[in-house]
Amino acid sequence: MNAVLAPERRDRLRQAKLAQRSTLSAPEVQRWSAQIQARALALTCFSTVQAVALYSPIHNEVDTDSLLNHALARGKRVFLPRWMGQEFAFAQVARRGELAVGRFGILEPSGALGLTDADKQSLLVFVPGVVFDGRGNRLGRGGGSYDRLLEQCRGSATAVGLAYEFQIVDAVPAQSWDFAMHFIVTEMRTIDCQIAQRQTGAVVDGELRRGVL
Repeated sequence: MNAVLAPERRDRLRQAKLAQRSTLSAPEVQRWSAQIQARALALTCFSTVQAVALYSPIHNEVDTDSLLNHALARGKRVFLPRWMGQEFAFAQVARRGELAVGRFGILEPSGALGLTDADKQSLLVFVPGVVFDGRGNRLGRGGGSYDRLLEQCRGSATAVGLAYEFQIVDAVPAQSWDFAMHFIVTEMRTIDCQIAQRQTGAVVDGELRRGVL
């Protein structure tokens, strides 16, 4: 794809899906989020990992309350993003009461205990997004904060995108540095992105590299 056109297409996709998501009613968000979380909880990797990273949903993003409750109840180490000065990083929560409204009015951990190397080796990260494709390519809201957050876990964590079915498109214009999802879960299906990645990518230095669309 033409390098000049790719950013324009990314922005058009982002704006279209943000607009569509903004029209969802509260009952739709609640119902679909419940279905998505039930599918996510059925993932084998959820039961086997020791640490889970979540997000606090905003603007009709898929809810994560059930995932948080299940992870805490099963004694997993749970992390959510938090602004620490100018840095956006995962911080641990041991109970729901440790979440407080932080910057931009988003719930975040009140403590500052971050991911250890051991956590990163057995970490499942649930990722919000605006647009996804079947190969795991993702578009966020456009600021890049979550992309930099995910970069801290590259090469070790399993990433699961949570999205409504209408957020899945045929192809997202990807950059070589983008963090690809291993799975995407919608209210209708669970997508194993690694199957499509193996069909279209190549392994370089032990990591899967995909061509830019």
